[in-house]
Amino acid sequence: MNCNNKYDVVIIGGGIGGLMCAYRIAERDPEASVLLLERGLDLEHRQCPIISGKADKCLKCEPCAVMEGIAGAGAFSDGKYIISTEYGGWLPDFMEPAKVMDYIEQADQVLMRFGAQKERFVPNDELKQLCLRYDLHMQQAQLKHLGTDANLKTMQRLVDDLKQRVQIETLCTVTDVNKETHEVFFTHRGKQYSVIGDKVVFAVGRAGSRVFLDWCKRNGVACANNQVDIGVRVELPAMVWEHFSKKIYEPKILYRSKAYGDTTRMFCFNERGLVVTENTDGVLTVNGHAYKELDRKTDNSNFALLCTIRFTEPFNDPIDYARYVASLANKISGGSVLVQRLGDLESGRRTDEKRLKQSTVRPTLNAVPGDLSLCMPKRQLDNIIETLHALDKVAPGTANYDTLLYGVECKYYSARPDCVDFEIKDCPGIYALGDGAGFTRSLSQAAANGLIIGEILTKK
Repeated sequence: MNCNNKYDVVIIGGGIGGLMCAYRIAERDPEASVLLLERGLDLEHRQCPIISGKADKCLKCEPCAVMEGIAGAGAFSDGKYIISTEYGGWLPDFMEPAKVMDYIEQADQVLMRFGAQKERFVPNDELKQLCLRYDLHMQQAQLKHLGTDANLKTMQRLVDDLKQRVQIETLCTVTDVNKETHEVFFTHRGKQYSVIGDKVVFAVGRAGSRVFLDWCKRNGVACANNQVDIGVRVELPAMVWEHFSKKIYEPKILYRSKAYGDTTRMFCFNERGLVVTENTDGVLTVNGHAYKELDRKTDNSNFALLCTIRFTEPFNDPIDYARYVASLANKISGGSVLVQRLGDLESGRRTDEKRLKQSTVRPTLNAVPGDLSLCMPKRQLDNIIETLHALDKVAPGTANYDTLLYGVECKYYSARPDCVDFEIKDCPGIYALGDGAGFTRSLSQAAANGLIIGEILTKK
């Protein structure tokens, strides 16, 4: 570890938001000294034992190669880049939507500079109308599917370029930031270090959202809780949704349940992909990936189906709530994640090994057969089941008996700090961006947020 005592900018977190922030600073002010600290491994050393075929279940590696490391959790996503302000985050609440779109396009230009594809999927009103017939509301956007494999290569080229212009240090766990002196304290391989940044940027991502929230509480920073989404990862034969995915790639559909009036959303679609495990501070959840390479494709597609929850007083810990639900699934499964057939869930019986082997849908993740009703709240499960039957009307086969449900999948977006132009109130020179600060929930808006703050810092 060879760090200076002081830097113009210290960026905490090496996800796409942190990388784009560093890129814009280096582009606009080449003389600026920038240090980027990342808790996880460098991109080329991030290897999940499950994805590489060395293990059939999560080994709870520390740090998790899927969730943490240079390029963030987005490095191992399927690389969906949403070119829209209709969804993907809340930046339009803080800037004119046209301005946000401009930064999204700028970030796309940066990614294309390093090899990202040019081709885009475009909205399809015919499919939107089909959904509306059944009270399903499909959000539309131009979208790129980079693919997990191609996305990794693009991000590696971006990182290699950045390393020539900024200092990037991995396996650095930030423990505190002094809001008065801007001294950043961190550990690296068991040793304590500290540096001072004239400006400090929190770009911690979802994996660091709890750490950031704790810092805000200790420093008296007012935060507004965002929503938390809890649900399942659905896996079924790819042909069921091909009439959507071949035209728009990702069907992103909202449904308001008749039973409770809650909104459940279908998103994060992975055509002919696979279900994967994620480890966030020891709690295992599920997600999905999809590759561009033909030999890595499967016969199944998968998507998230999540129910949105917004808590009111006196409860003020939506992240802990989601983690608690997910941890129950971990406990019931003996330290893994659960999978259950939809038909078994609706029949009120547990899926076991024998029943899973009889399934016509072969699971792509070695999850533990079980009963999701033992760990997920009834309200969320009722919403999910009702939504699956509504989706079945536009994609018959969605609500088949053998449709697989993996649990738990949850998305939490941290508590949003009180900011002015992303500078934390009463903490001059300290900024926050991305998913970990509750401003975004997509690669495109997180990337745009990084460019925005990088530009703010170079102007100042």
